[in-house]
Amino acid sequence: MTRRLTVSRLFPVALAVVLGVGPTLAMAESVSWLFASLLREKKILTYMRMPVSGKLVQLDVIKTPAEPAHMNVSPDRRTLFVSYRSTGELASFRINPANGKLTPLSVVAGGEDPAFMQPDSTGRFLISAYYVSDKVTVHAVDGQGRISEKPLQTIPTADKAHGVAIDSKDRFVFVPHTGGNRIHQFSFDRDHGRLRALDPPFVARPPGEHPRHLVMHPSDRWAYTSNEAGDSLGVYAVDGRSGKLKPLQTLSSLPKGFDGAKNATARCEITPDGKFVYVANRGHQSIACFSVNPKTGRATSLGQVPTEKTPRSFTIDPTGRYLYAAGESSGRIASFRILDDGLLERFATDNAGPVAWWVIAVDTPLGK
Repeated sequence: MTRRLTVSRLFPVALAVVLGVGPTLAMAESVSWLFASLLREKKILTYMRMPVSGKLVQLDVIKTPAEPAHMNVSPDRRTLFVSYRSTGELASFRINPANGKLTPLSVVAGGEDPAFMQPDSTGRFLISAYYVSDKVTVHAVDGQGRISEKPLQTIPTADKAHGVAIDSKDRFVFVPHTGGNRIHQFSFDRDHGRLRALDPPFVARPPGEHPRHLVMHPSDRWAYTSNEAGDSLGVYAVDGRSGKLKPLQTLSSLPKGFDGAKNATARCEITPDGKFVYVANRGHQSIACFSVNPKTGRATSLGQVPTEKTPRSFTIDPTGRYLYAAGESSGRIASFRILDDGLLERFATDNAGPVAWWVIAVDTPLGK
């Protein structure tokens, strides 16, 4: 039986033919995008990520009613969540698998300066942290990707809530705070979308560390933080039963001799296989690279790789082959190959626009 080419495949296949990569993309079951939010211009850009080279091709741009900041994607990779920093709102968009175009789905009130949003693995709930409101909310998300008008739960936490991470089984939620210099830890009831503080409710950090973002190891055994003021990577063991964090290690993200007062870390990301962790250095203008011991979870510094000025955000593609870093000050996106040893090799630089705030790589399934 001959398989019929659906309409949703026509655009990416046609573009692939034009760009000379027809057979590879035509046979793909998903299409690779990169979305970039431009805070000042109130725009979101859509790029296609080419399947072999990893290069970016800009396809579309949309205007947003407020400043788009953090972005995340639903587990089925069909809905893009966007926080509006200037209005304190949370928005969602449908991703067209044929061309990467974004269609608005919902805009709801959240709180002052929503810094981070994270859906659970079912896609039914969205947990958000607020930098100015000093709180965490849980919103319901329907089957179409629309966010509930009102949160199911609101929990006051501490100064400058900045990140959200959930373990793979939706049992535990971690929220680092730069102002409070602590990581709040919760259990999560994914049947009802409810958070409950663990005992103790947070892990306090040494003065001057300021944990900003946290990522989970794929095994759920360890967690890693970028420490904004500490210019470092934090490593934690995660108790599989209680969910409590236990500090294991702190490693500098900077080379010896660099003045840490001139730097602040930003995003933290881990490769899908859990072998490497990366931290953005704003000031040193680099991505710090670390390898992960598969038995202990401890990290080893591999050094730093130069990138665009003020790398607030970067993203690793789902295959773990490429890393894309946005330069907030330069308005450019740097593209890197992730080498076998965990170091980065820059292969392209693309203009995006003023205040390139966030980037996210998404592979959207073709078809319905």
